[in-house]
Amino acid sequence: MSAVIDSLEKQLVEKNLHFTKKPILIGGMAMEYYGLRKSGADIDLIVCDEDYQALALKYPEKRKDAWGDLGVMLMPFEIWRSIKLLDYDFYMRDAIDEKIAYVVSLDRLCLMRVFAMGFPKYIEDLKIIKDYYYKAIHNPDYKKFQEKHFALYEKNGGVIHGGKYT
Repeated sequence: MSAVIDSLEKQLVEKNLHFTKKPILIGGMAMEYYGLRKSGADIDLIVCDEDYQALALKYPEKRKDAWGDLGVMLMPFEIWRSIKLLDYDFYMRDAIDEKIAYVVSLDRLCLMRVFAMGFPKYIEDLKIIKDYYYKAIHNPDYKKFQEKHFALYEKNGGVIHGGKYT
């Protein structure tokens, strides 16, 4: 189990938090889970509506409404019913099943950063994710092809017409 999941489990036990469905880890800890960057102090989760409602009832003074996204703040946790009005079912798609929680897919994590592009921190996260994709997912043969003709691309504004590379 990764250190991120170990830390999450420890915090869930300390706060005595239980859910009807496994929460989905998002935010900085998800970034750290993927090895992209270290997380901050908070732990961001998305939970199903039933779990949100139970928390909101138990901790009415800890509720938060951010443009219709409903959450409960139980430091170090920020527990959300939705992000950008997209709920648990949306973020569950392709999530990684860990013992105590799911981890949002890298694609959905990237989309979350796109939603928050007005904040410099999330623009930096998008750059980190872009670099990750270039290193981990790029087809190396295509990359070699591009590198071989880089000077010509640069000279022509990035576009080669007619397949003439010399």
